[in-house]
Amino acid sequence: MRNWTRRAALLGGGAAVGALAHRGISAQKPTLAGTQLLGQAAPTGTLNDASLLSATPIHKHITLSDDPGQALVAAIRAEMDAARQAGRPVNVSAARHSMGGQALPRGGHAITFDNGMVEPDTANGTYRVHAGARWSEVIAALDPIGYSPKVMQSNNDFGVAATFCVNAHGWPVPFGPMGTTVRSIDLITPDGTLATCSRSQNADLFRQTMGGYGLTGAIIALEVEMEKNTRLTPDFEEMPAEAFGAAFINALEDPQVTMAYGRLNVGRADFFREALMITYRPTSDQDNLPAAPGSGVMSKVARHVYRAQLGNERMKTVRWWFETDLGTTLGGGETTRNTLINEPVVTLDDRDDTRTDILHEYFVPPERFGDFLTLCRRVIPGSFQEFLNVTLRFVNTDAESWLSYAPTPRIAAVMSFSQEMTARAEADMARMTREMVDGMIDIGGSYYLPYRPHPTVSQLERTYPRAAAFASAKRAMDPDLIFRNNLWDSYLEKI
Repeated sequence: MRNWTRRAALLGGGAAVGALAHRGISAQKPTLAGTQLLGQAAPTGTLNDASLLSATPIHKHITLSDDPGQALVAAIRAEMDAARQAGRPVNVSAARHSMGGQALPRGGHAITFDNGMVEPDTANGTYRVHAGARWSEVIAALDPIGYSPKVMQSNNDFGVAATFCVNAHGWPVPFGPMGTTVRSIDLITPDGTLATCSRSQNADLFRQTMGGYGLTGAIIALEVEMEKNTRLTPDFEEMPAEAFGAAFINALEDPQVTMAYGRLNVGRADFFREALMITYRPTSDQDNLPAAPGSGVMSKVARHVYRAQLGNERMKTVRWWFETDLGTTLGGGETTRNTLINEPVVTLDDRDDTRTDILHEYFVPPERFGDFLTLCRRVIPGSFQEFLNVTLRFVNTDAESWLSYAPTPRIAAVMSFSQEMTARAEADMARMTREMVDGMIDIGGSYYLPYRPHPTVSQLERTYPRAAAFASAKRAMDPDLIFRNNLWDSYLEKI
């Protein structure tokens, strides 16, 4: 029953991207135009991201799989030199799971990293990893020696350096974002220098790159902390939604709780009125841990139940029953830390060319969780988007990243919507997003930057008070603006 524990009974569990379509680079659909459904192939010479709404013209796209040594450094420098001479941008990425062109260089040189090098160092509790390695490859390297990533996005098909560049968080507790677990990075700066950056060496550049969306240079390798893999058992607790904030923080005061997340009822009849909290603690027996499996049959069953919610309020009720009743029975068995996080996002792919999965993510001060619920009840039901899922996780303070979304401990609310691929749906999503962001600012919260570029420049500045300083430092270190993407073009360049 181990695979059932989170993946099936708790559909979508702690997924960082909910049901986000895993179509990345191969998804070649046009940007929105008119009110028709968008199903035509995008023109040759474009790249898209996971939103399927960011088709962007590029000059060149190459894939590099060299080990992080002289050959890789030379190849990146050559692309930078060619781009600089022609006045074009460069961007390095892995899977392009962002949703608003944050990994796309308009008219520029797009570089995809593809190398699974992972070198564990058990003496120091770290591993050295190629920037393009996916988390599935990290787990595959660490699991046989009894270790696990300390913090990663809760799906395994993201790139490791990309996780650092968006400073994503996971659902192991009580940690902060993934960047807090990185010891050092090897970075090719805009002038072509290969620099080692850490908290003691090139410290400002390290903290600017952490959550800097690839705008400070090209990471080629990282040294990252790892954690012991453990056998875990879950506990489930239902409660009124208003009680969740305090209950979640209280639960995390137990040092035995090493993994935790929550869920809210998304059915319109009881929208955000009921909550479920799931906490994991180590078992007494930690010998002979089983290997972490990939997706099983129950994960595929889970997808069908998850997708059946679309336009079907009855199925949302059924799913909540699955999670709070049937799931707590069938999902109560033992599992391992690595098993819980070794799941690709493709499992919940929507497989519908007329719709796309869009994420929002908000970071709530725990003491304002009730205000957050009120905000969501006021704003979200007024939209005609299909709301499928929300996962609640803890993120500890990030006092390092210049673009920190968690200046104090926060509850992260990861929301998954199914959106029509039409102009009217995009306009409605933009309106709803701006209302949500205004409300989050009012309650002292924040929103996450890797998703659709719907918030205003002013909203970004109010949410990220060091954005202007970041943009200024970027111009100083990269006067030719070699490393650019849509986050720069649409926001930071205007600050």
